[in-house]
Formats: sequence, structure tokens, C-alpha cells
Amino acid sequence: MSRDTVLTLLRASGGAFLSGEELSRRLGLSRTAIWKAVDALRKDGYDIEARTSMGYRLVAAPDALTEAEIRPLLRPTAFVGRELRCFDEIDSTNTYAKQIALEGAADGTVVVANCQTSGRGRMDRSFQSPRDKGIYLTVLLRPDLPTERLMPVTALAGVAVCRAVEQVCGVRPGLKWPNDPVLGGRKLCGILTELSVEAESGRLQYLVLGIGINVLHAAEDFSPDVAAMATSLAMELGRPVPRPALAAALIGELDKLYASLRAGDLSDYLAEYRRDCVNLGKTVQLISPAGRETVTAVGIDPEFGLVVRRPDGTEKTVRSGEVSVRGMYGYVE
Repeated sequence: MSRDTVLTLLRASGGAFLSGEELSRRLGLSRTAIWKAVDALRKDGYDIEARTSMGYRLVAAPDALTEAEIRPLLRPTAFVGRELRCFDEIDSTNTYAKQIALEGAADGTVVVANCQTSGRGRMDRSFQSPRDKGIYLTVLLRPDLPTERLMPVTALAGVAVCRAVEQVCGVRPGLKWPNDPVLGGRKLCGILTELSVEAESGRLQYLVLGIGINVLHAAEDFSPDVAAMATSLAMELGRPVPRPALAAALIGELDKLYASLRAGDLSDYLAEYRRDCVNLGKTVQLISPAGRETVTAVGIDPEFGLVVRRPDGTEKTVRSGEVSVRGMYGYVE
């Protein structure tokens, strides 16, 4: 496609001018075709300067979650991101990933959207996904592993998000057990893992790991019911964060996660999770259908369960499917 090939050459020039004649010669296109490609790129948000006798140069690229913007920033990966499907709008990246899983989509396929109309979180809660604000990304995985080896995936994804944010932004989020990256005591990201298992054999068919990161949101982008507990990178840092760069970093970290999961070596992830968990050493509430219990969070076990101590000194380990954890005076604290 002439638009993409022109963009590739302009990007490779490093901000220098390329003449229309040079572009025509290298791409085998007419000068008219080059002009039309440049015009199309401008309409997509690319700032391209044109000067007589000098040609064209790329001044700035849009903050767009497209393959053209993400792929050049993505280092080679073994599985995750080798196939990348980008959408301006979609109902849910997880829903789409499950659909293409049934159609035979490849292990490691990544689905990215600029906006979700029906984003979902745990327990079918709505996940707000406004246009041009966040990263809404799902990876389809097909590991040949027993399902019990997959239980830590969501916690591992929390560590992957923290690593990616640190790479791009220079700050390290904390982790609210079991899987919420947080900054400034508020939720920065939602993670939802879903899997399909063959009924007769119990063998995994596929796993989809969905991640939504609040990047450019302002306070008014959150509905009243979540505004007190939600934040974004822009709100915490006081500056915008490039979404394509963060998406590329996250895909790279998910590829590393997948390699560690398949190898069965999660020691680095467990150490980082224990270091980053904001609940440890604090009094928290365990919330379950049976009611609320006040305990102290004292550790993370090897399966990423939360070890808590009751007022009488006894300890127990809780799992994310059993209870929710909330701070005594807010989302974290």
C-alpha cells in the first residue's frame, strides 16, 4: 500500500527531507501517487512538511494505536505480537480475541483498540474505555500446559504492566492484590483473564489476557462511581504519555511473561510482585459473600495468594477467586 511504504521511508529518513523524485524512484510510484499518499497520511494525523525543491519530511506522528505506529517501536518477539490486529473501535478486545481463537488465530496474536464500546472487567463489570485515552489490549495464548499452571497469569500480567510503565514513563506502579497496578493510591489498569477448556479432556483450548491501561484520561473521563478510585498516567505524571510506545513495551513484556510461564520459572515475577505489592504490612478488609473481615496482609505465597494474619495471630492464605481486598480508608489505604 503506497501510504504505508511512503510512511516507512519518511520515518527511516530521521526527519530529513526526501524529494518526491526520490520517493517515486525508490517506490516505483508516480509523483501523483506520492502526493496522494502524503495527503492520506496527513488526514490520518501525520504532520508532514513539504518544501519546494526539497520534498517531504515527517515532523510528527499521531498518538495512534495502529500497526504503523506500534510495529516500529516493537522489538522482535518469540510469540506475542507477531500478529497484530488494530482497531479504532471494537466492542471488546477480549470478546474479539475469543472469536478469532475459535477460527484458529495464531498463538500470541495481539488485539489492540483505541476505544471499546462494551469493555468488560471481572464479574462482568463495565470497563470504561473512552476514545483516544487508553490502551485496550488482549493477547491470545495457546500454551500446552495444565490449567493449574495458568492460575498466576493475571498476577504475572500485573508485573508486566508495571515493567512496561517503568520503561516508558520512568515510574514504577505498585500492585494492589491480586492484580491491579496503582499509582497515587488509585487504580491505573484493569486486567481480565479468560480461558476455554475442553470439557472431556480438561485440556486448555485457549487463554485470552485482556489489559486496559488509563493513559491520557482526565478526571472528567471517569464516571462518578469510579472517579474516587481511578487515575491515569497523565493525571499522575502531569504530562502526556505516548500510547504506541507504551503498547509496544507492554507487548514485549507479555512475550517475556509467556516465555517464563512456558518454562515454569516465575521466580523473578514473584520477587517483583512481593516488592511491589502495596497491601503488605497494612490492615485490610477481606470482602466475601459471608461478610467482611479485618486482617493484616503479611505475605505473598508462591502461587501469588495473599497471606493474612487475623487479630488472634492465626494466619491463612486467600485466593483472588475467594475474596476481594480493600484498604480500610480507601482503595489502597
